[in-house]
Amino acid sequence: MNPLLTSKQQQIFLSALKHGEKTAECSLDLGRSLSLVDINAEGWICQGHSFPYLKKHRERTIYYWQDGEFKPVSRYTGALVKLVPTDWGPPTFEIDGIKMLPTAQISPYTDAQNKVALIQPRGKVILDTCAGLGYFAAWCVQGGASQIISFEKNPDVIWLRGINPWSPKVDHVLSLTRASIDEQIESLASASVDAILHDPPRFGIAGELYSQVFYDQLARVLKPKGRLFHYTGSPNKLTSGRNVPNEVSKRLQYAGFVTELIGDGVLAVKR
Repeated sequence: MNPLLTSKQQQIFLSALKHGEKTAECSLDLGRSLSLVDINAEGWICQGHSFPYLKKHRERTIYYWQDGEFKPVSRYTGALVKLVPTDWGPPTFEIDGIKMLPTAQISPYTDAQNKVALIQPRGKVILDTCAGLGYFAAWCVQGGASQIISFEKNPDVIWLRGINPWSPKVDHVLSLTRASIDEQIESLASASVDAILHDPPRFGIAGELYSQVFYDQLARVLKPKGRLFHYTGSPNKLTSGRNVPNEVSKRLQYAGFVTELIGDGVLAVKR
């Protein structure tokens, strides 16, 4: 058994103990399901496995069971990469404190569902350029895509996926390659995909994924009339000094797309 805990679960345990209760209902998989656990002074028991209470716990940290103790789901190999709990259940993740998925007004999982719907995945071969936790891919699978070709260059993010119960598993429909899409896209055949999901890091971190050269390659691998959703976020023009969504839209038009600003991104259709 590999439970995941947050401070919320810890509080449920301690509240039950304080009130003299012998059991407590909680989620041990970040909201995917509920479990009934036995409570005692030393810790809690689930499915015959005994676990201690968290010795220390932070509100914005998820803990996983490894080597007989609970450890934060985080790694530092040049940058701090961590899985972060949300009020919605499905977690987000951060790189050096920068939140990579929207969570303020909507679950990152539901947000991915809404964006995937824009490219109408059923029966399509889909390129997922910057896979992250795989929420786009998960909804492509649920939406009936015939194949999802995904890339993620950060090995620590791939490690997070292996722990996150909301991330999809690789199988005959979904492939995941550890590589940067800007280095791999030239190897993809022309007109080989029906739709594209492009969710790059912000412009200041990965400017190459916003370049005209890269957009020309996206147009090359996409079939005519194919759809592309490009997440841009909503950077403040007053602080950033530029209108990223408009810049993206113009470059995509130059690459051969008809574009529409929609929500926090650009929906484009290849001419």
